[in-house]
Amino acid sequence: MPKENKAAAAGHSGKSPLERNYRDWFLDYSSYVILDRAIPHIDDGLKPVLRRVLHTLWEMDDGRFHKVANIVGATMRFHPHGDASIGAALVGMGQRGWLVEPQGNFGNVLTGDEAAAPRYIEARLTPFAREVLFNPKTTQWQLSYDGRAKEPVTLPAKFPIVLLEGAEGIAVGLSTKILPHNFNDLCRAAVNHLRGKTFRIYPDFLTGGIADFSEYSDGERGGKMKVRARIEQRSKLLLAITELPYSTTTESVIESILAANAKGKIKIRRVDDNTADSVEILVHLPQGAEPEKVIQQLYVFTGCQVAISPSACVIDGDKPVFIGVREILRRSVDGTAGLLKKELEIRQEELAQQWHWDSLERIFIEERIYRRIEKSKTWESVLGEIREGLKPFVRKLRRQVVDDDIARLTEIRIKRISAYNRFEADEKLGKIEEEMREVRHELRHLTAHAIRWFEALQEKYGRGAKRRTEYDDIEQISAAEVVSANQRLYVNRDEGFIGLNWRQHEYVRDCTILDSVLCIMADGSMKVSRVGDKVFMGLGIIHCTVFPKDGDASFYTMIYQDGASGKAYAKKFQIGGVTRDKLYPLAKSEGSRVVFFDACAGEGAMPKRAHVSLDGRCRARVRELDFDLSAVSLGGRSAKGIKVTRWPVKDVRRIDPP
Repeated sequence: MPKENKAAAAGHSGKSPLERNYRDWFLDYSSYVILDRAIPHIDDGLKPVLRRVLHTLWEMDDGRFHKVANIVGATMRFHPHGDASIGAALVGMGQRGWLVEPQGNFGNVLTGDEAAAPRYIEARLTPFAREVLFNPKTTQWQLSYDGRAKEPVTLPAKFPIVLLEGAEGIAVGLSTKILPHNFNDLCRAAVNHLRGKTFRIYPDFLTGGIADFSEYSDGERGGKMKVRARIEQRSKLLLAITELPYSTTTESVIESILAANAKGKIKIRRVDDNTADSVEILVHLPQGAEPEKVIQQLYVFTGCQVAISPSACVIDGDKPVFIGVREILRRSVDGTAGLLKKELEIRQEELAQQWHWDSLERIFIEERIYRRIEKSKTWESVLGEIREGLKPFVRKLRRQVVDDDIARLTEIRIKRISAYNRFEADEKLGKIEEEMREVRHELRHLTAHAIRWFEALQEKYGRGAKRRTEYDDIEQISAAEVVSANQRLYVNRDEGFIGLNWRQHEYVRDCTILDSVLCIMADGSMKVSRVGDKVFMGLGIIHCTVFPKDGDASFYTMIYQDGASGKAYAKKFQIGGVTRDKLYPLAKSEGSRVVFFDACAGEGAMPKRAHVSLDGRCRARVRELDFDLSAVSLGGRSAKGIKVTRWPVKDVRRIDPP
């Protein structure tokens, strides 16, 4: 067989026999990370590690608290990826408090403090979790990774847990970021969906804050939102931060404030952190500060305002899908209605079975059928006698009598027969029949039943679950408009550096930390760079100024000695648009030298005449001349200009009109 055919038969290109294997291995790995590690499932809104922690807690549940270390160890029967991920997942659920009830130091979401060691803290399932997540009768099971135990494929969740808790995860080639929502908002939205009404839901964060959802786009990819801290002005020189943006802590916010102060972006005296059960960061201002402007500076230059890009991705049908949060809620609520229907159908079957057994027992005792088996000597004759005795009464039953039913009658004890009370039996059957009628009614009106279920859930668990995050339009604050000119710009002309707060060098002017600086060097080069502690611009700086943010409108006059031809040229120009940190040549060739430079704000203030002194060593007969600069037309910065002289220039001075 030719080599190419052998390669094709082997399933690879022939260049790399392992190519297909490596490709498949990567796909297998990426699928594993997406499906089994990072992305929540739409059915129950849980990642595998969260599902396994909750399933373990349900198996261990006896109403008492369990050591987190024990829970982590027990969960590793189902989740073989180390204790760190299990412990982090458990602590996260405990901090949110909806599914796991914590006891002990579970850290603080406000300050960023970590939880105590697993051996010191305890946890158990909340009543809410028991009610909405677990029902073995409606759970689909699978074997654990080692085949020694059974675990749920997904929990039969009757609430949009992924929207309540939120979810973040990074997989191979995709990620998810679903923000947490308010419990009562979700309940109201579920009821509106069941009633066929439109609804909107917006995130709600434990840390509070003020959020702008105008570009939220239902939490889908491409959406964005801004969240601000709540800042109060308590006095002329005191600000208080009482709520934080999502994903920040008091520690990170304080660090960002101190860093902005050190860089000169804001000016404060000190920061005090009084956070305990609620956030209180006190920002003390210096004398003369404007509190309103400082608040805007805090939003622009510190962690008091953050931008968030949601990306709702869930597993649906063993595939990741990107959908909006409203669609997630719709599917979850529809799934809840399906589970409620399944539970009603199971209960209906159980009630029918119980009614059948109780009716058989009543016939068996009241009609004294048990006496027919007194002389029976074999098991077959016992079953035959009972079956024969039941024949006249089977028309009262709702299904056929099977051998298991007859066998169950033989297990009734004599003591129970002797204590039989017909009134109590009729009352018990009546209650069963009444409940069966109720179940049938609920099945016929399933939507109304689901609505009542969500309303009862909200009444039971929604008290005190007030919305923490206020939503409002957040105006865009221009950093350039609120930054303070509290920096001093200095220049070291000989060595070519600019910097902030160098008292030993030449002072230029006050500036802000966001300003850019224009420098023109003696060799005819030009550069614009952002201010900093120490920035190299170029040797021999002859002009240094702050470059305006809206473009330079100044007018420049320059006479330079061209390095290639040796001739002197004069030019007038404006700088126009530039790219920061790029070196621009104002002269036409290398080795050029600027002999005269002037900058002014208006075209009318530009010099009209200049006195030119030539080098004494040149062979020119006339070594002093006046040059008419008004004859030079205004051009771009790259213009060559017009010739002044072909001789080397010693000095040029401006001639002002009398």
